[in-house]
Amino acid sequence: MDKVSRTEAQWRTRLSPEEFAVTRLKHTERPFTGRYWDTRQAGTYYCVCCGTPLFASDTKFDAGCGWPSYFQPIDPAHVREEHDTSHGMARTEILCNVCDAHLGHVFPDGPPPTGLRYCINSLSLRFAPTE
Repeated sequence: MDKVSRTEAQWRTRLSPEEFAVTRLKHTERPFTGRYWDTRQAGTYYCVCCGTPLFASDTKFDAGCGWPSYFQPIDPAHVREEHDTSHGMARTEILCNVCDAHLGHVFPDGPPPTGLRYCINSLSLRFAPTE
């Protein structure tokens, strides 16, 4: 898996201003506003920055939090965890392991079989429906 590296200017030309703010500056979209929070269609969710497959629709569940939530990534090697103490909280940040895009956070309150809830910003994803 080759790392994808671009300058800030290159990311700005490839992403919308909102996508750039979330993925490169670690902003968070408001709950219940993202393009995928209530998507129920079968398919795959890819990193909006580099196209790495991140989550499958059959791992998506309604956590009631307003962000797309999944109980596991397609491949654990495609995501990376980092300790996050921003906003006065201790959380586990999730990043794309290929391009370092901020995706969201993971919490230990998800459903079986993992018990995890990957709470992901829609702006960090691109969805491709199953044909």
